[in-house]
Amino acid sequence: MNYLQAVQEITELVPDFETEMKDNRNSGPYSVIRTFTERIKNMIRQNDSNLLFKSLQKMDKIYTHGDVTLKNAIENTFVYSLDNFTAFCSKDYRKVIFSHISADLKNSYSRQIYSHGI
Repeated sequence: MNYLQAVQEITELVPDFETEMKDNRNSGPYSVIRTFTERIKNMIRQNDSNLLFKSLQKMDKIYTHGDVTLKNAIENTFVYSLDNFTAFCSKDYRKVIFSHISADLKNSYSRQIYSHGI
């Protein structure tokens, strides 16, 4: 899957996403994942768990089936941001969020958290 196919996947879940990406001048894999990550962050803040959990599943699908550039974008944008946008959640809500993240993404998260000085 390339980033254009990822936009189509996300648009199935978030209908106005494709329009938002068309308005964005810097479209590419990192821009797509950055924009979707911002949407997920807002879902967490608004406690929109139904759409949030579907979005986390969609992020996992993109990660699993995406090309190398998409995978790197997810690891360097979404995974890197997880701590930042779950920091102010309750401990229980944070656990629920992480329970909806795939094992592959959790492994990537762990590699980032536990890599010292890289």
